[in-house]
Amino acid sequence: MKKLDRGYRIPSAAYTLPKKAVKGYIPIDRAPKVGDLIYGEVKTIGQHSSLENSQGRIHTIHPGTKAIFALGSRYAPDYYEGLMPDSAEFEELDLLARSGLVGQVKSKSGKVISPTRIKVLGYACDANGEVLNSRDFSIIKPKSIEKKFPRAKLILTVGTAMNSGKSAAATACVYALSVNDKEVRASKVTGTASLKDILSFNDAGATHYSDFSFMGYPSTYMIEEEEAVDIFNKLDLKYANNKENYWVVEFADGINQRETAMLLNHPDVRERIHKLIFCAADSFGAIGGLEVLRSKFGLVPDAISGVCSSSPLHIKELSEYTDIPVFNSLNIVPEELYRILSTPRKRKAKSLK
Repeated sequence: MKKLDRGYRIPSAAYTLPKKAVKGYIPIDRAPKVGDLIYGEVKTIGQHSSLENSQGRIHTIHPGTKAIFALGSRYAPDYYEGLMPDSAEFEELDLLARSGLVGQVKSKSGKVISPTRIKVLGYACDANGEVLNSRDFSIIKPKSIEKKFPRAKLILTVGTAMNSGKSAAATACVYALSVNDKEVRASKVTGTASLKDILSFNDAGATHYSDFSFMGYPSTYMIEEEEAVDIFNKLDLKYANNKENYWVVEFADGINQRETAMLLNHPDVRERIHKLIFCAADSFGAIGGLEVLRSKFGLVPDAISGVCSSSPLHIKELSEYTDIPVFNSLNIVPEELYRILSTPRKRKAKSLK
């Protein structure tokens, strides 16, 4: 075991990791697992020139900056698809996200440059020389393993893709409920670790906020279905036990994305939906998305929002196709949105065969 240099960073992808648990680093001697933590050094600066720490502070990084990084995969059509190495044969990795997620880029959007490269120094380890894994430090520990009904009303936000406006819509829902004296908790169940989105929930009035990184997952791309459902259920058990409250939830990326589709098809999720919010970047994306929701998942949203909601012309085009209400998540009228969210659900999910 070797000692770590002073001044190293612990980014938000390792949100739950206590710094005192890190005692040194050891050679890479086995294939990695999701959440394994490495000690590394920035070799070259590419797309990402900063790291977000576990308090949400953004640190500028330079060649030579040392940090703990979390191994995982990323699905981000506007950035990278990155996967974990499948063997111990790696000396460098790509920085997949500002939160400190690392892996190997398989494809990238033409909108971004090559990734920042990380020189791998070894696995971060504890006092016994055991490899540290962020999933061993979950802070989500529900008191019960069985859900009692009725539960907090679930407001679920999904969309066509990343950057379709899901987080802004979920934040708007939190705000509309909280200013009407409702206690709101908010969670992001899938995606890539980033405190920005869930901190916005807190700013809007959520009394508790959380995501999968609270359970030690630096990302959810390519995890097993039972793991994704377990994340949803444990967050539900932790934050949604009071029937008088609301639980606002976001699923990352688009409805065709692997983990989002698995969850939308799962009865544990479908049976919990009180209101479904669908987000799109433009009216045509919204129209196509409505058809996919109906035909693939048997779902009809209660409201439409996202980037398209900021354009009167997009809203006009939507009104010619559907009577589902549209709300502008960046310029909300709290009372109008509250009426949408608080009324009993008229549209029921169809049973899937």
